[in-house]
Amino acid sequence: MSPSLIDALRLGFSVALTPVNLTLALAGALLGTLVGALPGIGSTSAVALLLPLTFNMDPSGAIILLCGIYYGSMYGGTITSVLINTPGEPATVVTTLDGYQLARQGRAGAALGIATLASFVAGTAGTAALMMLAPVLARGALSFGPPEYFALTVLGLTMLAGLSTGSALKATLSALVGLIVATVGLDVTTGQPRLTFGSVDLLGGIDFLPVSIALFGFTEMLVSAAAPKQTAIAAQHLTVREVFPTWADCRQSRFAIIRGTVVGFCVGTLPGAGATLASFISYALEKRLSRRPEHFGHGAIEGVAAPEAANNAASAGALVPLLTLGLPGGTTTAVLVGALIMWGLRPGPLLFQENPQFAWGLIASMYIGNLMLLVINILLIPVFVRALRIPFSVLAPSVLVLCLVGAFAANNRMWDVGVMLVFSAVGLAMRRLGYSPVAFVSALVLGPLAETAFRQSLQISQGSFGIFTSRPIAATLLGLAAASLLVPALRGWRG
Repeated sequence: MSPSLIDALRLGFSVALTPVNLTLALAGALLGTLVGALPGIGSTSAVALLLPLTFNMDPSGAIILLCGIYYGSMYGGTITSVLINTPGEPATVVTTLDGYQLARQGRAGAALGIATLASFVAGTAGTAALMMLAPVLARGALSFGPPEYFALTVLGLTMLAGLSTGSALKATLSALVGLIVATVGLDVTTGQPRLTFGSVDLLGGIDFLPVSIALFGFTEMLVSAAAPKQTAIAAQHLTVREVFPTWADCRQSRFAIIRGTVVGFCVGTLPGAGATLASFISYALEKRLSRRPEHFGHGAIEGVAAPEAANNAASAGALVPLLTLGLPGGTTTAVLVGALIMWGLRPGPLLFQENPQFAWGLIASMYIGNLMLLVINILLIPVFVRALRIPFSVLAPSVLVLCLVGAFAANNRMWDVGVMLVFSAVGLAMRRLGYSPVAFVSALVLGPLAETAFRQSLQISQGSFGIFTSRPIAATLLGLAAASLLVPALRGWRG
């Protein structure tokens, strides 16, 4: 590191290590873990609710608290994903695929342990990259326009077949249905209602969170209730020492963590992309590169490490456009942009020059916060896993109630509870017929992003599709998307 960078970091730690800011970092880490573990609340709601409490606080301490909730929720969202197959955060949906299977095999501690380790490594590496590469990556992010975003989402959509452990055709059909459901609501360009059938509640579209709670958490409990002996999770009793991943787990996951960190941080720096897209791409990439892809979806430890590294690195990457360009990387960072303006700070290229104590204090606090989260989660994993010893007759109703509350808390509407119940029935049908809930939910997330970017691109080019091939980044991403479809098809044909 250059002397100026060392001096800046020294200034940051002098701010972050004050007793008040250390307390706020710890409070943010604990609140973030709790928020992430409760389906339906989410980091955005938590940050928005706590924002008024920070009006009279020092801006450095306030942003340390709010950012601690933001990246701490990525840690907490893993807990319910692994233990009860219910993602606490949208970015941890993919973790349910292998994390829950590991829990059913009696390895819940190993799954949570490797997730915590991957989160710590990726969060720390992402913070280091934020510190050193923010100006360069911010300039690169500016070159991403609507065509590039469309190409990126197409690449994510073409990888959906790889997320399924069953038929690729059924996974593709699931994704197509998810794209159709994603079009429900108002047209992004004309504002005309689509597929609403006269319902006012459908004008806002079908929210992702109630659907994901339905297809993963609620459906899983219903399936378990129908055949508890076949689907019950093995009760475990762990000590703190037994939570640490084995050497074999670390060896199998080391490259997955590295790749997930790189993918997550790069995707996170793109305004609007977010940790959810990063985790989907990271998991699909890992499955494609694995020598044992058939293990994914059945308890592959890499299937937990890769998306957990990606979503935590993405949360650090999302602060690049926030701090250097003033652009939000997602809904939570959009709230943080408003907070900066409220405190009289101007996010953008001059923030590091005009308010160095604020900017570098935040970066230093992220190093401290990730270390706190590592200790907190390692110490609490035995407590989380001990919840599996609760009798199923008590656990199932509790989880079902939690799902209902989570669906309602998303937008404080009973309509979302009804949506969750409807899609629970859809989830049961998909389970019985062998269709992919993950591909469906992934398409539901990526569909609006793809449509918005596609329509904006055609408006820029006045209807010419050449805009997608004339821009190098967009053309490269579309080429990778085509290759991700053609290469497996050619391998199957040759086989």
